[in-house]
Amino acid sequence: MEDDSVFFTDRSGRITSNPLLDELPSYQSLLYRRKSTGNGSKHRGSSKGRLSFSGSLKHKVNTVNRLQERQKSQMEQRAIRELPLPMAEKRRNKDQRMEEKKKLSSWRQWKQSTRRDLKKLREDVHTFLSSMKLWRGDIHQIEGMFGTGILSYFSFLRFLVALNLIIFLLMFSFVMFPIIIVPYASGNITYNQRNGNVCSVYPKTIRKGLVSYHEHITDLLSGEGFLEQTYLFYGFYKVDKIHFPKIIYDVPLAYLLATIAYFLLSLIWIVKRSASGFKRNLVQDEDRFQSFCNKIFAGWDFCITSESAAKLKRSSLLYELKTDLEEERIKQKMAGRTSKEKCQMYLIRTILNLFVVGVLAACFYSIYLATTFSQKAETKKIKVNFIVDLICEYLPSIVITLANFITPLLFSVIINFEDYSPAFEIRFTLMRCVFMRLTSIAVLLFSLWSQITKCEEDSCVCGYNHKRYLCWETRVGQEMYKLTLFDFIIIVAVTIFVEFPRKLLVKYSECGLTRWWGQQEFSIPQNVLEIVYGQTICWIGTFYCPMLPPICIIKYFFIFYIKKVSLIKNCRPSTRPFRASSSNFFFLGVLLIGLALACIPIAVSIAQIQCSQACGPFVNYNTSWEALPAAVSHLPQGAQNFLNILSSEAFAVSFIVVTCLAMFYVIALSRAHKKVINQLREQLVMEGKDKRFLIQKLCQGQKIPVVKSSEPKSQPRSPSRCSPSYHTSFSSNFNDALFLAHSPPNSSTHV
Repeated sequence: MEDDSVFFTDRSGRITSNPLLDELPSYQSLLYRRKSTGNGSKHRGSSKGRLSFSGSLKHKVNTVNRLQERQKSQMEQRAIRELPLPMAEKRRNKDQRMEEKKKLSSWRQWKQSTRRDLKKLREDVHTFLSSMKLWRGDIHQIEGMFGTGILSYFSFLRFLVALNLIIFLLMFSFVMFPIIIVPYASGNITYNQRNGNVCSVYPKTIRKGLVSYHEHITDLLSGEGFLEQTYLFYGFYKVDKIHFPKIIYDVPLAYLLATIAYFLLSLIWIVKRSASGFKRNLVQDEDRFQSFCNKIFAGWDFCITSESAAKLKRSSLLYELKTDLEEERIKQKMAGRTSKEKCQMYLIRTILNLFVVGVLAACFYSIYLATTFSQKAETKKIKVNFIVDLICEYLPSIVITLANFITPLLFSVIINFEDYSPAFEIRFTLMRCVFMRLTSIAVLLFSLWSQITKCEEDSCVCGYNHKRYLCWETRVGQEMYKLTLFDFIIIVAVTIFVEFPRKLLVKYSECGLTRWWGQQEFSIPQNVLEIVYGQTICWIGTFYCPMLPPICIIKYFFIFYIKKVSLIKNCRPSTRPFRASSSNFFFLGVLLIGLALACIPIAVSIAQIQCSQACGPFVNYNTSWEALPAAVSHLPQGAQNFLNILSSEAFAVSFIVVTCLAMFYVIALSRAHKKVINQLREQLVMEGKDKRFLIQKLCQGQKIPVVKSSEPKSQPRSPSRCSPSYHTSFSSNFNDALFLAHSPPNSSTHV
C-alpha cells in the first residue's frame, strides 16, 4: 500500500486503498500542508494525514447521523398536518403514532398531550403578542415602500415609546402613586419643614385676580404659574415619609432609587438590543455573497397572497439589493485610488473637519450667551409684551434648536465632498450631529449651574443662589420641559411650513431652480438625532420633571404619524440607500452615548450640588445622595455590614479583576470560535472542489462532455492551500468511475 493513499475498512474489516479518492483536492491539500511542515517527518506526516482525513470523514458521518436523529425527533414532536409529507405518508405517520400511543402508560400519554397543549398555547400567545405590536401595519407599509433603512428609524421610535413607558411606570409607582393613595389608605404624610430659615421660603406661584389668556399660554409653554407646583415638577414632592397602617414609606429614598433604576433599566435594555443587533450585523457583514444569495433565492415570502403586499415585498427587496450594490461599487472605487488621489482626499477632509470644529465652537458660545441673558432677564422680571417675554423665556431653546437645525444641513453638504461609503457617511454625520446636539445640552446645563451656584454676596448661605432660584431643581426641570416642547413645535413647523410647500413647488412649478432643488429627501441622520436628542433631554429631565416621560410618549406618537405622512406625501427615498443591519446597532450606540451624557449631570446634581431647602423630597439633606446612607443606617447591623462590604474598595477592586478575567476569557473564546469558523469555511470550499472533481471523473468515465474551467490549460496549478495540485493519470478509466458509483456501503470514506 502506498504511503499517501486514502484507506477505508471493508465489510470484513480489512484496510483497503482507493486510488481515486487519493486524488481528491481536499486530501491533496492536506498532504501539501503536512509535507510543508518538514521533510524529515514525511512518512509520519503522510500517515497522520491519512488518519486525520479518515477521522474527519468518520466525524462527518457521525455528525450527519446525529443531525438525522435530531430531525427525526423534531418531526415526531410536530403536528402531523405541519409535516412536509404527502398525504399517504401523513396517514401512515398518524397510524404509527396511534400504535405507539397505545403502548404508553396513562401518565406518559397525559404528559405528551399536556406538552402539546402548552406548546400550542405558547405559539398562540406569541402570535397574539406579535399582532398587538404598536404600529405593526404602518411599519410594514413603510418597509415595503422605502426599505429597511427608513424602517429602522420608525422601529427605533417604537422602542423609545416602550422605554419611556417603563420609565414613567417606575416613577409613577414608587413616587406619585403612594402620595395619591394616602387619603384613601388611612395614611399620614410627614412633610419636610425648615421653618424660620431664609432658604425655606417658596411662595405659591398661582396667579391671583383677573388673568389674561396669554398669561395662561405663557404658563403652559414655560411650566411656570399654575404648573410649577404640581405633580409635573420636582418642587411639588415636599414629602418626607408616608405612614401607612403597617409600614413607613420613605419618599426621598424611593425618589432616589427610582432615578437610579430607570437609568440602569435603560442601560440594560439598550445593551441587550445592541448585542442582538451586533450579532446580526456580524453575521451579515462576514460574507456579502451570502447576503446576496439569501435575498435573491430565499428573500421572498410565499405566504403573501394579496397583490399590494407582493408589491411592498418586491420593493423592499429591490431597495436592499440596491444598497448592497452601492456599497460594493464604493469599495471598488476606494480600492482603485492612486497615492495622489489619496493625499488630495485627506487634505480636503482635514480642511473640512477644521471648518466643522469652528462651527461647533461658535454654536456652543452662542448657547452660553443665550442662557446667561435669559436667566438675567427672568431675574429682573421686566415685562415688555407677550411675544418678547415668550422669546426671552425660550431664548436658550431657540438658539439650541436653530443650531441643531442648521448644523445637520451643513454637515450633510460637507460629507458629500469627503468621499465616504454610504453607510459610513451616515455614521460620521451622526457622530458630528450627536456631538453637536448632546454637547449643546451639556453647555446649557453648565450655563444654568454657573448661574445657580454663583452668589452675589461673598458667601452663599444656602449653598446656592437662593434669591434668584428659590427651587433650582424646578427651574432646571422647566428648562428641560421647554426644550421638549420647543423641539416638538419645530418638528411640526418644519413639516408644515418647509417640506409641504417645497413639495408643492416642485410638483406644480415649472421653474428650473425648483426642479433642480427637488423634493425633500428623508434624512435618516437628522431624524434619528432628533429623537436621540429628545430622549437625552427626557433622561436628564425626569429627575427634575417626573411627568416628562409621558409627555415624551405623546410627543413620539405625534412624531410617528407626522413623519409617516411627510415621508409618503412630501419626501422621497434617499438617493444613497444603506443597509439597516449595521445602522440599527449604530443608532443604539448613539443612544447609549446620550444615556452616558445624561448620567453625568444627574450624578453631579445628586452627589455634589446642595439641594434646595425650600422644595422637593430632599429638604432634610445637604445632597440627594445622603438619603441612601440615612436609610441604610436604620437597617439591622448584619444588613449594614453586608452593604458596607459591597461599597468597599476591596470589593470594587476584586469585582473589576474578576470582570477583566471574564472579559479576557470571552475574547479568547471568540477568537477560537472565529478560527474554527474559518476552518469550516475552508472545508466547505474543499468539499465543493471534491464534488466537482468526482463529477468530472464520473462524466469522463461515461464519455459525457464536462464544462471546463475558465483557467487555461497551459498554466499549471501551483500547490497552495486554496488550489492544491493533483493529477488525473486515469481520467478515462471507466472502471474507476464505476467504482466510485459503487463504493462499499460500510466504508468510512463516504463523501
